[in-house]
Amino acid sequence: MDRVSYICSTCGTQYSESAQPPAHCLICEDERQYIGLKGQQWTTLAALQEDHHNVIRTVEPGLVGIGTSPSFAIGQRALLVQMPGGNVLWDCITLIDEMTITTVKALGGISAIAISHPHYYSSMVEWSRAFDAPIYLHAADREWVMRPDPAIIFWEGETQTLPGNLTLIRCGGHFPGGTVLHWPEGAEGRGVLLSGDIINVVQDRRYVSFMYSFPNLIPLSPAAVRRVVAAVEPFKYDRIYLAWWEKVTFSDAKNAVRRSADRYISAIEAERREGIS
Repeated sequence: MDRVSYICSTCGTQYSESAQPPAHCLICEDERQYIGLKGQQWTTLAALQEDHHNVIRTVEPGLVGIGTSPSFAIGQRALLVQMPGGNVLWDCITLIDEMTITTVKALGGISAIAISHPHYYSSMVEWSRAFDAPIYLHAADREWVMRPDPAIIFWEGETQTLPGNLTLIRCGGHFPGGTVLHWPEGAEGRGVLLSGDIINVVQDRRYVSFMYSFPNLIPLSPAAVRRVVAAVEPFKYDRIYLAWWEKVTFSDAKNAVRRSADRYISAIEAERREGIS
């Protein structure tokens, strides 16, 4: 029987090759994610290529979004940061096909891949092999790699420099190795954070939020929120891009993070002040 790298239909994570679908998706069974109402479902990259395609469009000068239509799994889109020394793919999506490869190569290809947290590992190995690009993941999230590969670089510590003056910043929070990418030249030089959903843009664009689990509405502790804010405080940024097309804080993002942390922590700690158990 042929061995296939099966893909979880709920979270989009690709697993190592096997003759049968895995018994469980460990990422979906974790309390930060969920098993779909129809139970565990699996697909393959070949099947996905038959009825899905990628949309590739410029988000701002030097930044290109890559997302799948119709939406698949978590529905995130990746971001390609175009740099003179080599492009960096931030976060990842499951679908990759010949059209995507051809288009991205015309944009300068991919020199490195960096991912915020395990929910977006998706088919990162397929992307890495298509562009011969290393994958940067924080070592604290090593256990969530479902398809190990020699291309994966597990970086440690609080920051990691990438080509083009880009910096990976470990924030923790959503996952122990939760990471954002600082792009100092973005937003016309005012600076950009690409945050996955480690720092989450909400409906009121004056604010952001921080959660341990977004689908299951599990909050972070005040200490964890303080750590997220402290990690990005040394960096200049005015804009935040989340992992979805419309989730953007276009301006005053650093103040939004500060005021949001104050509001969040105040709300969590109010119960303690009022003696509510």
